[in-house]
Amino acid sequence: MSKKILYFLLLCVVIIAAVSYFFYNQPDDVSGGIPVFNYHQVEDNANNPLALSVENFEKQMAYLSEKGYTAITADQLFAYLYQKGSLPPKPVLITFDDGYGGIYTNAYPIMKKYGFTAIIFLITDFVGRDSWYINWEQVKELQQAGFQFGSHTLSHGSLAEASPEEVRNQLVKSKEGIEWRLETPVRYLAYPGGYYNQQVKDAVRQAGYQAAFTVDFGRVSRASDSWALERVPILQSRWTFIDFYLRLHFTKLIEAAKELKSSL
Repeated sequence: MSKKILYFLLLCVVIIAAVSYFFYNQPDDVSGGIPVFNYHQVEDNANNPLALSVENFEKQMAYLSEKGYTAITADQLFAYLYQKGSLPPKPVLITFDDGYGGIYTNAYPIMKKYGFTAIIFLITDFVGRDSWYINWEQVKELQQAGFQFGSHTLSHGSLAEASPEEVRNQLVKSKEGIEWRLETPVRYLAYPGGYYNQQVKDAVRQAGYQAAFTVDFGRVSRASDSWALERVPILQSRWTFIDFYLRLHFTKLIEAAKELKSSL
């Protein structure tokens, strides 16, 4: 390959990087939307892209702390989006789906160290079932430490494929179970597997929830549908921290790339 071709390719890379930075780099204030991180497990040797190693999770929390990000609650987010509430500088909402035991044993000490909290979406039939999932005593301790809890239904089945009766049962019974245990309202749901449709959204509203979270990639803003709030999934990969950094700072670029890929 000639030097001219190499120079041309290098120039293209530089131009693309510059354009991406100026047009897609997300501002730290709320004008660019608010990142809602979607985690699952924090566990070493889990051999699962949904499971971050303890080391990688701590690197991410340390970065957020060092750069001045503030972990907000789901209530704060909802108030800002739909009730003209205000938010602290550089807000992020941290969410965990499923209620794995590693949230308590591995993630909680790290988050406590950096002054962060989260909302955890529980599969209520699985709570305390075995060591893979947190138990109600741990849930109550996390609640006292400022963590919120939402529903991930009773059994994590796809709501989009269930009968209307089963959808209502999954939504109402899981909500009631958490409220009975924690003596506090449950206002938020995360769709199991990210599967939902208009009928499911209507059922969520009728069941008394205030908002619901998807796994649709993107930041939330005041234009977001309260029954289909976007999130930024965080995964274990070969370059976990780089992937986290790009998803945090270049959310819009990644979202555009995903849309382009799906259209091809």
